Amino acid sequence: MTPFSYRCTDCGRQYPREQVRYLCPVCGEGYRPGIPLTGVLEVVFDYPAIQATFDPKRPDWNLFCPVEPEFHPPLTVGHTPLAPVDRLGADLGLDRLWVKNDGLNPSGSLKDRASFLVVAEARRLGIDLIVAASTGNAASALAAVCASAGLQALIFVPQAAPKAKLLQMLLCGAKVIPVKGTYDDAFRLSLEYTDQRGGLNRNTAYHPLTLEGKKTAGLEIWAQLGNQVPDAICVSVGDGVILGGVHKAFVDLRRAGLIDRLPRLIGVQAESSDAIHRYVQTGIYSDAVHPTTRADSISVTCPSNAHGARRAVLESGGRTLTVSDEEILTAQSRLTSRTGIFTEPAGAAALAGLVKIQAGPDPLPRDAKVVVLATGHGLKDIEAPLGRIRIPEAVEPCLEALRP
Repeated sequence: MTPFSYRCTDCGRQYPREQVRYLCPVCGEGYRPGIPLTGVLEVVFDYPAIQATFDPKRPDWNLFCPVEPEFHPPLTVGHTPLAPVDRLGADLGLDRLWVKNDGLNPSGSLKDRASFLVVAEARRLGIDLIVAASTGNAASALAAVCASAGLQALIFVPQAAPKAKLLQMLLCGAKVIPVKGTYDDAFRLSLEYTDQRGGLNRNTAYHPLTLEGKKTAGLEIWAQLGNQVPDAICVSVGDGVILGGVHKAFVDLRRAGLIDRLPRLIGVQAESSDAIHRYVQTGIYSDAVHPTTRADSISVTCPSNAHGARRAVLESGGRTLTVSDEEILTAQSRLTSRTGIFTEPAGAAALAGLVKIQAGPDPLPRDAKVVVLATGHGLKDIEAPLGRIRIPEAVEPCLEALRP
């Protein structure tokens, strides 16, 4: 592990590791639930030390990790496949298209990466209770990693969270508290809980190691492409932390002298959950008015990492766009039928955005290296696609009963 400090992404103040835990004490002092986070901390490593010791042929990824390996939970997280999808690429006019299938993480989503690192930090600090608010995937991830490490997860979820995800949390032994309200209500309540009753809060971006955990997806993309930077990465966006984490991966690689450019980040939001898209377009932040989308994992009124996500898109020379639920579900079906990769609606939003771009006036060039990040497994939420398919009726067990 390389020595590191925390730096505020707003004011630039730096803090020793043990001095801060969540937000910058100065910029985060005025934060209140219901607005995007201010004073989000980023991990700053000794990059010259990494450059001097990192060998791309035998990469030691612990050099980019802020928690010592001895505290890592026993559950294996990450190392998900980057699949070339040539048939789908041909449909979209792209010769080099890949899908990073993070639905193959242990709990079925990319958010295992963030939970893994926060649980590791809890073990380092000797804390046995970890608290989170989630629409489902972050909670399932935390429950699974806590189960592997023998720690307790306390989860606040909106009452509309998918049953498959609730089942997963409960089977892993988490204490689940459904909240009458939205994700934002659950987020506020979880902060009040850890502030007044203790535990380590895992909330996305609020705890800086959630960004570091999600960063590992970007590091893997670079390694799996033969230590090459893709031209564009398409990411579904809810609270903006996955987008920020992927960006941080390539920023770290550049700071360590391993790459000389960043990939363009293409952030895709559901039409009704569009706060970050509008923020990128106008420079003026306002909440999503009524975020009702079948892609529950990216349904957010007030994205916690709105400021960081906007910075990531602009610094990478990327862009954002929105897609309808119909476009999301069509992309989900298209991905599955053309590649065999079944991702939940939130994961399919990234592909829906790419489809929209390629059909528009300014498509990505045919030779661009493009990665679509599929963030969660399709079995996480089967209710959404069920309305678009018809399950065949049973037939008599004889060939004569089959239509020719």
